[in-house]
Amino acid sequence: MSKTTGAGSQKRRTLPAGSDRPEDEWLPVGKLMTFGLQHVLTMYGGIIAVPLIIGSAAGLPGEQTALLVTASLFIGGLATILQSVGLPFLGSKLPIVQGVSFAAVATMLAILTGPGGDLNTVFGAIIGASIIGFILAPFFARIIRFFPPVVTGTVITAIGLTLIPVAANWAMGGDSSTDDYGSLANIGLAFLTLAIILLFSKVGSATLSRLSILLGLIAGTAAAAALGMTDFSEVGSGSWIALPSFMGFGVPTFDVAAIISMTIVILVIKTETAADIIAIGEIIDTPVDRRRIADGLRADMLSSAVAPLFGSFTQSAFAQNVGLVALTGVRSRYVVAGGGAIMIALGALPILGQVIAAIPMPVLGGAGIVLFGTVAGSGIRNLKGVSYEGNMNLIIVSASLGFAMIPVVREDFYHSFPAWFQTIFHSGISSAAIMAVLLNILFNELKAGNSENPSVFAAKPVRILSPTDLRDLREGDVFVDGRFVDCDGEEIPLVPDEKVEEVREAIDRGEVTDTSQVQMIINGRDPREATPKGSSETGDDDAEPERVAEPDQVVADNGRGGH
Repeated sequence: MSKTTGAGSQKRRTLPAGSDRPEDEWLPVGKLMTFGLQHVLTMYGGIIAVPLIIGSAAGLPGEQTALLVTASLFIGGLATILQSVGLPFLGSKLPIVQGVSFAAVATMLAILTGPGGDLNTVFGAIIGASIIGFILAPFFARIIRFFPPVVTGTVITAIGLTLIPVAANWAMGGDSSTDDYGSLANIGLAFLTLAIILLFSKVGSATLSRLSILLGLIAGTAAAAALGMTDFSEVGSGSWIALPSFMGFGVPTFDVAAIISMTIVILVIKTETAADIIAIGEIIDTPVDRRRIADGLRADMLSSAVAPLFGSFTQSAFAQNVGLVALTGVRSRYVVAGGGAIMIALGALPILGQVIAAIPMPVLGGAGIVLFGTVAGSGIRNLKGVSYEGNMNLIIVSASLGFAMIPVVREDFYHSFPAWFQTIFHSGISSAAIMAVLLNILFNELKAGNSENPSVFAAKPVRILSPTDLRDLREGDVFVDGRFVDCDGEEIPLVPDEKVEEVREAIDRGEVTDTSQVQMIINGRDPREATPKGSSETGDDDAEPERVAEPDQVVADNGRGGH
């Protein structure tokens, strides 16, 4: 066979025999490790933050918190290799990086602070919930419909919002019993770290921007050391190389209420991982079927079930690394596996965990403001794509987020309830997930009884314009084909001057919820007689509104209109 040249032949030469899937591409070892290190650096800040949060909340000394950090790196590396390289029925065999999930943080904190809660109760809840998740993996494609974007976006937003108080507590010092808690020095150090992170995000190169959290932690810790606000005396004590110990923190405790609470989070994690598997398939242009999703979820859940036995927490796909694949165009799953090997090596170095555990709490607080705020922002971005017209999605989001914030703003709200209830609903994330799922089922799955004209929570405000006063034009409004339309492409009726007051009063009374009803008032009809939107009946009310004379290219600019 003759040797071909060009980019296509290069791609074929790097693929193993019998494979045409881009994720199977093999790169030179040097490139594999270099690109793998980039993946590790991209998610490094996120993977170390969770053990630091939980270690602090559990009141662990620095050396034990360091063990949580190294265990999370070690297990994350193993989980990444399992997900990317795969075994029979385990692993999606896609370039997906696994690591400790932020989604479980709020629930773990609630378990820790709940009745009889401790670190082993957290570990037991994760193991129990992950086993349930493993069993459900093959059937998840059938129940994933109950976790549409309106639910997952709400839950992710709630995760970020409920963690903001954690960042504020860190910024103040992390321990309210100390004399310097909330001092100007602590908060100033947190703000300095925040400013450094924002600076790297603003003026740095693309590489520096992606590493802004890690660089901010380093710079903030250096500033703290210069001010005598940190202690590295324990760094270097003990072994320099050691593997995480089996049940080094004790035997997990299995509490039913804690497991139920964590199972809700596991379902959210499974939804995120399934979405990441689908997304990475689209990015690298490879087929992703139900079997592949199930294999990926099984690997996800097996890793999560094993992690607590070695001192780590729930594992999930890291969305930022999915973005890195899209950004770099490096599609090989073996690159990600190389990153997993690097994580394993880092997890076998206790000294690394000791250095990280010595980072002052105010520095973590400054980074946490950005980190947790980014989680909330990601949820808001997901909610942006949700339709809020002609449905009750707005009230689903509003009620669920309000429910999520209750235990955040008033920790004693559920103190009169049974202990199992407190364990579940003391977590803002669990509260938001339960409310969002139930309301989504009530309004979007069980549609019987839903009003044809949704309440004010669902209706988009009706806008009108008059020929002699166009000051109500907004940015994005345009005059197209004889009609004014808004940025969503919906018509803004042009009402004769003598009918403006009557139309506005009808809108205020709630009699007008649709632009077609405006035309009825113009024609001297009662808008309440309109055929409900979506009805199969037709009549004059559904006729196309009369077009108005076209003015000279009236276009809204920055909220200003012309006459």
